Amino acid sequence: MSVTVFHNARIIDPSRGMDECGSVVVENDKIAASGASAFNQGVPEGAKVIDCAGKAVMPGLIDGRVFIGEPGAEHRETIASASEAAAAGGVTSLVMMPDTHPVIDDVALVEFVLRTARDTAKVNIFPAAAITRSLAGAEMTEIGLLKEAGAVAFTDGRHTLANSLVMRRALTYARDFDAVIAHETQDADLGSSGVMNEGLYASWLGLPGIPREAELIPLERDLLLARLTGGAYHAAKISTKASVDAIRRAKADGAAVSAGVAIHNLALNENDVGEYRTFYRLSPPLRSEDDRLAMVEALRDGTVDIAVSSHDPQDVDTKRLPFADAAAGAVGLETLLAVALRLYHNDQISLLRLVEVLSTAPARLFG
Repeated sequence: MSVTVFHNARIIDPSRGMDECGSVVVENDKIAASGASAFNQGVPEGAKVIDCAGKAVMPGLIDGRVFIGEPGAEHRETIASASEAAAAGGVTSLVMMPDTHPVIDDVALVEFVLRTARDTAKVNIFPAAAITRSLAGAEMTEIGLLKEAGAVAFTDGRHTLANSLVMRRALTYARDFDAVIAHETQDADLGSSGVMNEGLYASWLGLPGIPREAELIPLERDLLLARLTGGAYHAAKISTKASVDAIRRAKADGAAVSAGVAIHNLALNENDVGEYRTFYRLSPPLRSEDDRLAMVEALRDGTVDIAVSSHDPQDVDTKRLPFADAAAGAVGLETLLAVALRLYHNDQISLLRLVEVLSTAPARLFG
């Protein structure tokens, strides 16, 4: 039996509310004991002991929203290269979005992702399947069959469902199959021409803005439908104080809702766009500092459940363009933890809570 002991470590385990100095005992690649009392019986004979010198030991991170090019856009990223980036950033599991070519809207595509990940990936990769076929927002996919095949959530990725009846039906099926509907909300008309947060700074730059209401209006509709159907609804990436207030009200009403926030909306604001920095052309857009602080507080108090990288790599041809023409998205797997730790070092959130929203909370949410 192979035994490794990580001694003199700061152990962060949100599942047990643990933040204490102690040891972690690993037997045959499984954790046998952890905490201050792990050494009560002494060091196992023949164990390899590693002195962590007070460094933190925590669960592997789980990134709940990652866009990968494969299949169809391997020039941007493959499942293998995404897993390399994830491993480098401490992410041991990720949920892959269905925005591929072809779209992950069929059992065969779910099986392809799982098989390719098993053969080439260094981390666990779990596919999310599309809510509607081809992400077109009209015909629903086979939620029951896709979940049985291995889909851990259902989402139309970057797309927002405009049809309220389709969303109601999706939430009803999700309830019946114990599935999660994860939805990005941006009104296609209100946000159609915008490229950054609507406000004074956008006016100074001469860029069309995306109002906060573009996010809030479809979100409020979805929350009403979640109350109506009893289905599990996850607001994938919210970015404004008004959205936080809406989620808080829905939770108070007993609705089965949760919310996520992209790491860039916790660490950056609209001023970081500077003089047309296209690598800050993101979705949702960087909002005001007041909105950013509201998102941090919502993450701290539990209104927002998880933080995600929203990893969405773009190539040179889509980023080295005028700001209004550049594609939205940026890499984030490798920097997720490093950026999140800024919140801890700035005394805005405890390390235990930070690790929870990056590991155990997404594990609970996506099963």
